[in-house]
Amino acid sequence: MRGVNLPNPLGRRAVVVGAGSFGTAVAVLLARGGFRTTLQTRTAEQAERLRETRENERYLAGVELPQNLKIDSIDAGPGRAEFVFLGVPSAHLGQAVDRLEAQGLDRRSKVISLSKGLVPPLGVPPTVLLTERFGPHRVACIGGPAHAREMVTHGAGLVASSADQELAATIAAVFLRAGVVCEHTDDPVGVELAGAAKNAAALAAGATEGQGLNAAGAAAGHIFAEVWRLAEGMGAQPATFIGLAGTGDLVATALAPQSRNRRAGELLAVGVPRDEIPTRIGQAVEAFESVPLLEAALHRAGVASPVTSGLVGLIRGSLPLDGWVALVRTTVPPPANWRAGRTPGRFRRWWDRLLERLVSQPEQRELPGPAD
Repeated sequence: MRGVNLPNPLGRRAVVVGAGSFGTAVAVLLARGGFRTTLQTRTAEQAERLRETRENERYLAGVELPQNLKIDSIDAGPGRAEFVFLGVPSAHLGQAVDRLEAQGLDRRSKVISLSKGLVPPLGVPPTVLLTERFGPHRVACIGGPAHAREMVTHGAGLVASSADQELAATIAAVFLRAGVVCEHTDDPVGVELAGAAKNAAALAAGATEGQGLNAAGAAAGHIFAEVWRLAEGMGAQPATFIGLAGTGDLVATALAPQSRNRRAGELLAVGVPRDEIPTRIGQAVEAFESVPLLEAALHRAGVASPVTSGLVGLIRGSLPLDGWVALVRTTVPPPANWRAGRTPGRFRRWWDRLLERLVSQPEQRELPGPAD
């Protein structure tokens, strides 16, 4: 952390709601980084089991829970927590927020989403919903390449993002103290849409890889480009999709054999019905919910998204695998006129003025006649 000037996180109270693999890993890192952290489980029985074993055997087996990590059920409420991390599926985000407010969430508490999905029924990024409830300066999200087990054993490349730069910096500081790289940005919508795009792209690549690596790469690239056009319309920054939260997360997910989304795509490709796949994998596949929401959001925004729509058809079983692969191989993206509307640089302005002067004053360019 030499040369990094960040707020001191030591001693601040945090609650992580949701003891799945990612929520548990985040709670472990927060405790290591100096937050006084409580991990809240869905049931009192689950909390008691984690307290006794000091291990989340179902979701993060083999990782010892720190002694300074308190375990409780969600019935305990947020208490005096300054930071509330929501490790719940995006489909249940609204209910989680309702419960927190009913339990007396402090008006100054910060609420941080850990989800990489979208919120139904409109398919909005989680921080959009949270901002409507709490305002932009109390809301943040976490993104980046962060497989739960590797986070707590070898590190990760996280992104903490909020419209409030101090909030984002404080979250980054606690992860850095825990030994995990974490950048902070002011583009939460971009981070969340990049996360949703990488889930969809990993699912698409997994479904297509058996038909060729070029096709798998094209499927992921098409979807990333389609979602980027949506994100651009919502004010997101290009660097977010290029950096850790976008391509970094996509590569980590696409390469990981244990990735739920990649594995789900592979199972779709061999004909396993969608409803059977979560049982085979052992966890929910968030892309199954977020991809149809992405399609709806793209349609409302007027963004052409043939490949995302085709992926929805593959998930639902209305588009066979050969039709999906043909769609991926033959779709031509719209022209990418990246320079349109861009302010020219100083040299370009000088060159344009020179050309304009030469064109507008042709008489000055006439060669002199022979001397008398």
